[in-house]
Parts: sequence; structure tokens; C-alpha cells
Amino acid sequence: MAGYNAIKPGTDLSQHARNLRRVHHAVIGGGRAPERPRALVERSWSRVLNFGLDPDHENRRDPLDWAEVERRRRESPLSVVIGDLLQVIASVADASHFLMVVTDADGMVLWREGASSVRRRADDLGFSEGVFWTESTVGTNAIGTALVEAAPVELFSAEHFEQAQHGWYCTAHPIHDPRTGEMLGIVDVSGPALTLHPAIGALVETAVRLAESQLWRHHAARLERLRRSAEHVVAAHQGPLLVVDDHGWVAHHTGLAARDRIAVPRAGTAVAVPGMGLCLPERLAEGWIVRPADRQRGLTVTLRRTGTPLLSVHGAGEPWVAPLTRRHAQILTLLHDAGPAGVSASRLSRALFGDEQHVVTVRAEISRLRRGIGALVATNPYRLADGVVLKVDHE
Repeated sequence: MAGYNAIKPGTDLSQHARNLRRVHHAVIGGGRAPERPRALVERSWSRVLNFGLDPDHENRRDPLDWAEVERRRRESPLSVVIGDLLQVIASVADASHFLMVVTDADGMVLWREGASSVRRRADDLGFSEGVFWTESTVGTNAIGTALVEAAPVELFSAEHFEQAQHGWYCTAHPIHDPRTGEMLGIVDVSGPALTLHPAIGALVETAVRLAESQLWRHHAARLERLRRSAEHVVAAHQGPLLVVDDHGWVAHHTGLAARDRIAVPRAGTAVAVPGMGLCLPERLAEGWIVRPADRQRGLTVTLRRTGTPLLSVHGAGEPWVAPLTRRHAQILTLLHDAGPAGVSASRLSRALFGDEQHVVTVRAEISRLRRGIGALVATNPYRLADGVVLKVDHE
């Protein structure tokens, strides 16, 4: 968090705003500035100028209709914590003359709460629900710049690109899904520029930490519900088993050491789990059951190379079929021919391209192949995974 604040304690805000306006006028106008803007601001202004936005006028805002805003609210993972976020702000917003805004990962304003006088000023600016508050739409602003920089951003007065926003400060912080690290949106506190206080950053950080901790508690509760819903499956099974959610987080484990998470399960894609070997996830009503492939049978895989290449996989559960590119079918055939010893990237390069100059391309192709068929292909060296029996129907 340190180092992103726009002002230091004791700053004369009026004087600082005047200095920033001179810098803005000179830099945006192509003249000689009395001083350089902050590096963060300079990067953003450069991007925005390339978008062709006008700093002297309010750039076009096209809010989505209210039905779409409500749909996005319902589908947002932040919907389960927005009440806690708004509660942090509501108790002090009127007295402190600021506004809290929460956007989705696209920068669209989903929720807004705060002092009525500031809400009216925001309405005049087009800073309202349904508007995409991104750099490409409204120029340099804390929300849009935080999205680009993937980091907290605070802007004061004429650090904003549009002159219409020079009367504002904005302090924005990305909020992430604690399960996946995915950015879910932005939490922003904005208000009249000359009311900015250094403690605003701490307030936003507190709100984000609260929301992320609440998201984690909701995650733990979902895992417990998944564990209970799968009890009948667990009771009927003998041997090692995992029950996991759609992100690979483990709700229950039997017959092996506890694990927090495995690779994200996908229908018809093998995963390798330490202590269990090769597994094919099976869909439950909620989540997945993950158990080893039949140790007697393993996984029988048939590669058809006539016409559009197809890979058919047969294990303990239902068979599944995956279409392949011709290049991926060729790679699987080479791995089959190499046997358990496997093959290096340089040898694959020679076989595929006639030289060893395409190792990077080979690694990229293997990576794409594994994304499609999962752990059927092992690495270091490249080979078919243990327990996989491949039959190739040649062209």
C-alpha cells in the first residue's frame, strides 16, 4: 500500500491543486511543464492521449440500462459482501463528504453510497451506476488506472485527465477473490479534492480487507455445504477420494494426506493428484469427486488420426472424447513411440520440424495439449503418464 498516496500529511491542498493544474495544462498541451507529474500519472496520461480523449470536455458516458446493472450485480461475487462494504462507509460518509463506489472487473459502476451532496455532484459528472469508469472512457481516474496498473491508485485534483474531474480526489483499491487471486472489481472512495485526508487510503484498505475476509468465510461455508452434500458418495466408496469445488479447493479427503487444493477439475480432463495418481474428475450436483482411475485397467486412450483427429478416453467412469489438432495428434504419436523413457523438447523439435531450433514452440504446443487433455501427458521428460495405455489408429 505504501507509496501510492497522492498527498503527504501536512500538504497545502489548495496550493498543490494549483501546481497540478499548471502541470496538467503544460503536459497535455505539449508545452514545458514546471515539474513532471508522478510516474503513475504520466503513464496514464500517455495512454489516454493515445485513446484520443478530450481533456477540456466531458467525454462520452453511455450508462447501461438498469436491468443490465441489476443482472451484473446479481452475478458479481461481490454481491455477498456488498452489505459489509457499504456498512463501513455509511456510518461516516455524510460527515466526511465522500462517496464509495464499487465496480466490477470491467470497471462498470455497480454500487454507489455516500453523502447526498457528493452523490449529486457525481451525477453531474456522470459518475453513476452503469457507467464504465475506465481510462478509455473517462480518462485518467483512480478506478480505471487501478484496473490497468493492477494496483492501488490515488489521484488528486488535476492528476485526473478531464478538467471536469479536477475538483475531485479518488482513492481506489482492487479487490480479489481470495480463492483464485482473480480481480473481482475496484473499491473506490471519492470526494471533493480539498477534503482529501491521508487516512482515506487506510479506510479503503480496511474495507477491502474486510470484504476479502468475508469472501473467504463464504468460501469455507460453501466447502462445508459441499462436504455434507457428498456424504452419501463418500460413505459408499472405498479407497482414496477427494471432494472438491469448481476451483479445485478440497472439501473432503479420504485415504490420503490432507490437501488444500488440486488442479481445477474439468469434465473429461485427467488430473494428477499426489498420492492418488491419475484421476478423472466426476461431476456431482455441486463440485466434483476425484478418485484414482481403476488401477487394474488404468486409462485406455485411443487416438484416431483419420479425418479430424479424436482422442477417446476410457476409464472407470463414462468415456469422453476430445478433438485434437493434427499437430497435437502428431505429438501424441511421437510420445507413444518413445515409450516410458519419454522424449526431450529438442528431440520433439527434430521430429516435428527437422531441427532443434523450435524448442520454445514445442513447449508451447505441449502446454496447449495439456490444457486440453490434462495430465494424460507427463513432463520432464515428455511422456504418456503412468497408467495410460495409448492405441493409435494411424492414417
